[in-house]
Amino acid sequence: MKIKKVLNNNAALASDENGNEIIYTGCGICFQKRPGDELEENKIEKTFVMEKANEQFLKLVSEMPYEEIQVADEIIKYASENLGKRLCNNIYITLTDHLGFAIERSKSGTFLKNKLLWEIKNYYKVEYNLGCHALEIIKDKLGVELPEDEAGFFALHIVNAELDGNIHHTMEAPEIIDDIISIVKYTYKIDLDEDSFSYERFITHLKYFLQRAERNAYYEPQDPGIFEIIMERFPEAYNCATRIKSYMESKYPEKLTDEEMLYLTVHIARITDRD
Repeated sequence: MKIKKVLNNNAALASDENGNEIIYTGCGICFQKRPGDELEENKIEKTFVMEKANEQFLKLVSEMPYEEIQVADEIIKYASENLGKRLCNNIYITLTDHLGFAIERSKSGTFLKNKLLWEIKNYYKVEYNLGCHALEIIKDKLGVELPEDEAGFFALHIVNAELDGNIHHTMEAPEIIDDIISIVKYTYKIDLDEDSFSYERFITHLKYFLQRAERNAYYEPQDPGIFEIIMERFPEAYNCATRIKSYMESKYPEKLTDEEMLYLTVHIARITDRD
């Protein structure tokens, strides 16, 4: 395959037979190479395939130290393997960019305070643990020690890639989840068992619930008979879900459907079951 553009000694832009632009990286892959030269396939360590190469990612690859690109890739790969799912390609831009700035700030002793750290630790426990592991990889491979706040930031990038969402909405989500949990606690005047399986399932449901809210794509109503049964079976949980509905409709333009109310009611009934 022929080089279309030399990004630096360790990265090249080329095209496949379908016209897709591909970024190839590898230590010294472009050393003394020019556009039109053949790539040595045995030097290729990573490929990034896109229908059209993203200019921001091209800029990152061409300007960031190769070791940092490798570390970002290792963090993403580890997160994907542990979550058991393929993450949205955009994480290669967002997380890599964040890593570069975090390392740059650390050199001047400047660190960002993560105001959502408590919420992230409590509502995105798996992703937070992946963020902590990211800090270990960075320390081991780059010799840079970043504070716990950065584990929270990396966790948000992972959450965003899981949901294929907008990072700004993803950063708002922990606060919204916290508000919803507060509504449940206030309605029932109880503390919730945060170690229970039902609580964990509810938090997972809320993550995707907020993704649907962001996209104006709530579940469509299915069987109204089932919704009526749930309302009668769990009146207190339905009352709580109604409060959440009012709160959500103050945040998002789309009205909650009966199907969304059904799921909220069932989850609330589960996490507040005193028996």
